[in-house]
Amino acid sequence: MSDALRVLDRAGAERMCSIIRKAGCRVVFTNGCFDLLHPGHILVLSRAAVLGDFLFVGLNSDSSVKRLKGDMRPRMPLEARAAVLSSLRFVDFVVPFSEDTPLELIRALRPHILVKGGDYRAEDVVGAGLVEKVVIVPTLAGHSTTALISE
Repeated sequence: MSDALRVLDRAGAERMCSIIRKAGCRVVFTNGCFDLLHPGHILVLSRAAVLGDFLFVGLNSDSSVKRLKGDMRPRMPLEARAAVLSSLRFVDFVVPFSEDTPLELIRALRPHILVKGGDYRAEDVVGAGLVEKVVIVPTLAGHSTTALISE
């Protein structure tokens, strides 16, 4: 499947998740800005991928990143960030969203498992009450987009 076909809008992602669940497969979801992909991101994504059958990555829109991270972000536009993520062999689908949190996207996709990096506590993860399980992947020390930008 081409990388472009792996970037879905919300409606397409909902349809795909429905098909996947009907087939008896498990959906894993993580999300983020993924502005300047680094080894910490790769660790979370690769660990998330092995927890189920299909990994969906919610990707903050440019306006959402700007609201969350400030006027100087994102450094890479949505299309570039989606292209990079969708090219990773362990990412099955990328789903852009424009809200500040992925709550509505999680409600729509109904994943089985949510995965976040180690700067979160399971009970604080948005959508934790909507899934079977929340997995926190320990942070990879020394890797953050903010640190990369400020160097």
